[in-house]
Amino acid sequence: MKRFTYIIKRSEVEGVLSMPDYVGIIEEAFRLTGRGGVEMPPKIYLSFPRGDLRCMPAYIPSLNIAGMKNVNVHPGNKDLPAVMGTISLFDPETGYPLAIIDGTHITNMRTGAAGGVAVKYLAREDARTAAFIGAGTQARSQLAAILSVRPRLSRVAVFDLDGEKAGDYATWANKKFKVEAVQAESVSAAVKGADIIVTTTPSRGPVLFSGDVRDGVHINAVGADAKGKQELDPEILKRARVVIDNREQASKSGEINVPLSRGIIRTEDIHGTIGEILTGQKPGRQSPGEITVFDSTGLAIQDVTSALEIYKRLLADPEREKKLEKIDFLS
Repeated sequence: MKRFTYIIKRSEVEGVLSMPDYVGIIEEAFRLTGRGGVEMPPKIYLSFPRGDLRCMPAYIPSLNIAGMKNVNVHPGNKDLPAVMGTISLFDPETGYPLAIIDGTHITNMRTGAAGGVAVKYLAREDARTAAFIGAGTQARSQLAAILSVRPRLSRVAVFDLDGEKAGDYATWANKKFKVEAVQAESVSAAVKGADIIVTTTPSRGPVLFSGDVRDGVHINAVGADAKGKQELDPEILKRARVVIDNREQASKSGEINVPLSRGIIRTEDIHGTIGEILTGQKPGRQSPGEITVFDSTGLAIQDVTSALEIYKRLLADPEREKKLEKIDFLS
């Protein structure tokens, strides 16, 4: 029987799944990690003079799928996105490549969705205000995901070192989601009174300090995704219930990597993984006054499950399927 490998471009990926779709997929992906049975080594990094390349494999027996994401991070790219990727899906029984899918849009959406899942289970249900430190592409995805699980959110403040970018973000948020969105002059001003704080910067030192973080806040720490990166004052982590997505990966490249390596916090100080919370092995938020932190490093299972759903939906639609490029990989 002749087999084909589908080549699925970004324009064919966009619009297949809504943000609520991604939130549901990522929530189930976290549950799968919490139950075990997923083969998922931590990311492998190749470091370049001004960026890096990451390789992220996962095998999910219950879904009969394996996949690999290759993704770069090059902050400051002028004519290209800072993050670009491809996701390859494989048949575990034969190893045949089923599809090579643009991963740039999926990476953005699934990362935002992971933040949405964290807010759903860790933020206060009465959260009404959010602050964003960093106004790039991921900050937009995070807001969309948060609003899908906290639709009564009504006010957004944003700070970015690039004031024009922050202003554009506030205008976009107001127009797209009809929320009150304001540009703040400092991190302190942005987070004042916030119920949810999202950090999405490439910083290698704290940008959010304990003195500016009030009790009851939930924080999505998204920017620290490689060794040496850090956005939060370690004193925040010492005050908070800290939840991570993967122990090994977060310890090496997440928000906790720097304070762990310096002995400021211990592995025993980490409450657990989001998968353990979703499967009932660990409790989530325990009181309105506690601080919760989600350390998001990004897992291969998020990419593979999202890409698999897109692949299935496209192939199930005859009109869309016939427009896809496909190759006989072995010809």
